Amino acid sequence: MKRRNFLKNASLTGVGLAVGNSLVGCAEGTSDKIVEKSSVANAMDDNEKASLPLVIATWHVIDATAKAMEVLQAGGNALDAVEQGCRVEEANEKGQSVGKGGLPDRDGNVTLDACIMDKHGNCGSVVYLQDITHAVSVARKVMEDTPHVMLAGEGAKQFAVSNGFEPEDLLTDASKEAWEKWKIEAEYKPIINIENHDTIGMLAIDKNGDISGACTTSGLAYKMGGRVGDSPIIGSGLFVDNEIGACVATGLGEEVVKTVGSFLVVELMRQGKSPQEACEEAISRIVNKPNSNYKNFQVGYIAVNKKGETGSYSVHQWFSMTKFQDGVNEQIQSDYFNKA
Repeated sequence: MKRRNFLKNASLTGVGLAVGNSLVGCAEGTSDKIVEKSSVANAMDDNEKASLPLVIATWHVIDATAKAMEVLQAGGNALDAVEQGCRVEEANEKGQSVGKGGLPDRDGNVTLDACIMDKHGNCGSVVYLQDITHAVSVARKVMEDTPHVMLAGEGAKQFAVSNGFEPEDLLTDASKEAWEKWKIEAEYKPIINIENHDTIGMLAIDKNGDISGACTTSGLAYKMGGRVGDSPIIGSGLFVDNEIGACVATGLGEEVVKTVGSFLVVELMRQGKSPQEACEEAISRIVNKPNSNYKNFQVGYIAVNKKGETGSYSVHQWFSMTKFQDGVNEQIQSDYFNKA
């Protein structure tokens, strides 16, 4: 029945190299524009709006944003776009941070979290999902076909299988090899922008001006079994208010959860802040907490408001946002807090 009938100790060394390699890889085999620039809020008059449709996503995911824009240009809505865009990364075995091929927990299990939210404020989520690649699509099924918001673990898997999703082993040879190497020392010290780079969050505005968002992840590499971060939690990893705007988060989910980050960004935009200003304020809430350990973890936000203004901001350098608008699919380096 359809829902409408129911209702840590880390080092920055090597990060520049990792990101540099990423940018080089991005430039190969694609004509999409790569832009290394700091994100800034667009200055617009009250009656001015950005060109629509528009897609933004966390990190460098030009194939995913291209798919989302393809859906929008074919007349699809924002909800279809974010689902299809996120599915691209879920199927990308080389990514090792989302879907099939994701790095496992410390016991060798690949566990997925995802959520999705539409223009009406409806939402669906799955946590600790195993053996199903497209967690974002299962989350959409939860949203549309059940009276619930969130399904977890074996129940989420059973629901997926009953709806035609094919179970498969998500632990690829490459991810298994990485896990075997990690077990030699079994020391959990996430590396900023590498093991914290664990999510694709995507926001879209369609030609009608309606906003939707989605977020999907395999979580932090080598996490404790059963750990759930911010990504599937509405208000933390993702929040959409079609009257105001939307936000998604990435990085160390525990820190996002503590400040209900994505909801905070949207509420700050409701108070009149631009997406850029709202993202910066949300990061300041994290780094200015008493005894904050922010030098040892990364958090990044991207946001869009109803006018189509965008913003992104992070704790540390090298977080980026992918933006597709007016025929240009570009990577934009985010401004950041820790410039020391």
